[in-house]
Amino acid sequence: MRDFEFAGRAWSGERGYIMGILNVTPDSFSDGGQYQLVEAAVKRAEQMIKEGADIIDVGGESTRPGYTMISEEEEIARIVPVIREIKKNFAVPVSLDTYKSKVARAGLEAGADLINDIWGLKYDRQMAHVVAEYDAGICLMHNRSETQYKNFIVDVISDLQESIDLALAAGIKKERIILDPGVGFGKTYEHNLMVLRQLERLNELGYPLLLGTSRKSVVGMTLNLPADMRMEGTLATTVLGRVKGSLVFRVHDVLENKRALAMTDAILESK
Repeated sequence: MRDFEFAGRAWSGERGYIMGILNVTPDSFSDGGQYQLVEAAVKRAEQMIKEGADIIDVGGESTRPGYTMISEEEEIARIVPVIREIKKNFAVPVSLDTYKSKVARAGLEAGADLINDIWGLKYDRQMAHVVAEYDAGICLMHNRSETQYKNFIVDVISDLQESIDLALAAGIKKERIILDPGVGFGKTYEHNLMVLRQLERLNELGYPLLLGTSRKSVVGMTLNLPADMRMEGTLATTVLGRVKGSLVFRVHDVLENKRALAMTDAILESK
């Protein structure tokens, strides 16, 4: 498994890393509206960094089920001031959660180091070229507009390979790529459990994995709990994901996931 390299450093598999979620939106499923103001968003970023976040993931448009798409201009207006302030005040890599190339370009100009694309470069075919132009990191997430599969895990691997091919064809370096199984996107409840159980199969592609399960519906449906009570379920997926080889974990509850990850790494590294 090759190292993941972006923001001027290598993110080796010797330990897991925490990506803290910063939604600067009014309607995200878990924390919508809390960090719309730049000052509040930067304060939240500072808190997550103190709790151990290795990366801050800024999102300007909610992608929860049934979300309403906003204009590129509005998304840019939300994310650019926040990215600039985080980069000005903290020495932390910033990821931008967007699938639109115009937004990605604006975010990269503002200082973002990585683009987190929920459509794996398939929504906006200019996205790959923008990422390559800035030599940025890219997270390729698995997604589909429907939940029909012939052979679920095989199809997920094939879909991700298509995204990888798009990235490489545009000139994105192999070491800039990380993959996300897309828990909660284009999948039924059963599919989400299955992709978690067979997560190690994605290692066949030869790229590091990012896991984003924090407070998601698969946890809520399993435990019959609302979004703000899904921490323990999320922690279980973080530990499982690390055991199965995932490198980065995108979470809301940074401190708790950081501790769970540190304990898991200690056990995995013991002689």
